[in-house]
Amino acid sequence: MNPSLSARAALATAAAFFAMLNCALAYTGESLAKYARISLQRAETIALRAAPGKIRSLELERERGGSGLRYTFDIQSRGVTREVGVDAKTGKLLENIREGPHPD
Repeated sequence: MNPSLSARAALATAAAFFAMLNCALAYTGESLAKYARISLQRAETIALRAAPGKIRSLELERERGGSGLRYTFDIQSRGVTREVGVDAKTGKLLENIREGPHPD
């Protein structure tokens, strides 16, 4: 195997490993997931439809409003962060508020 091909293979392997690791990282409130009827992936879809951008943080928490269990996402787009809440039992959009400018 030539050196450049070997380096590319190593880089591809490392990239795949870190992508897998990123998907497996825990989020705040993950222990509450057993009470949610809406999956994290479905909640992400709902949140990103309401506020397109990049998810900077997420948590699953007990909070007033809706069923009392919600996914909360901080979504950044063009220097503005929005907090988007999705009911973890019904999938209803509970909040979509601007938090203010944040640097990338």
